[in-house]
Amino acid sequence: MTPAAPCLRHWRGWVGAAEADGWLRTLLQEVPWKQESVTVFGRRHPMPRLTCWMADPGCGYRYAGLENTIEPWTPLTAAIRRRVAAAADRPFHSLLLNLYRDGRDAMGWHADDEAELDPEAPIASLSLGASRTLRFRPRQRGTAPTLAVDLGHGDLLLMDPPTQRHWQHQLPRRLKVDAPRVNLTFRAMRVPP
Repeated sequence: MTPAAPCLRHWRGWVGAAEADGWLRTLLQEVPWKQESVTVFGRRHPMPRLTCWMADPGCGYRYAGLENTIEPWTPLTAAIRRRVAAAADRPFHSLLLNLYRDGRDAMGWHADDEAELDPEAPIASLSLGASRTLRFRPRQRGTAPTLAVDLGHGDLLLMDPPTQRHWQHQLPRRLKVDAPRVNLTFRAMRVPP
């Protein structure tokens, strides 16, 4: 049975504005951003965002038919990982960074439930830059209402189990948004290195 709501912990302004500004500037400059392509109904399409996968050795990750190349942790992402792990009281082995260049960039409905991920661990999502709305809907339609969470600059959101098992989430387009947003999603892998 689908829970009445996803299991979420949301800290607004978890990172102060000045520090978040610095992190955003550094990440925009230092991260080796890529625009990957995915196959949908037999046709290749560029993803409507830029991404980067950072992880401990051996923590490969595959989603939407993509095998992500492991990039090494930067000093900043390693420091952020330690702080997020302390807040979550949980170690994380990997980080998927998404750069939404403006409101035209988006992410469709999905759940972070790939085989490599530990289903008993939370996924920590740190937002930097433009505010955007993360929407949630139950996988089993009609079992619970949809939910919207506004994520601002410096907000930290923990999606605790069993959220990924019962809910999907998306970041819809917002054409009036003209500033970038970087989202850092820290994950625990099923088999740590």
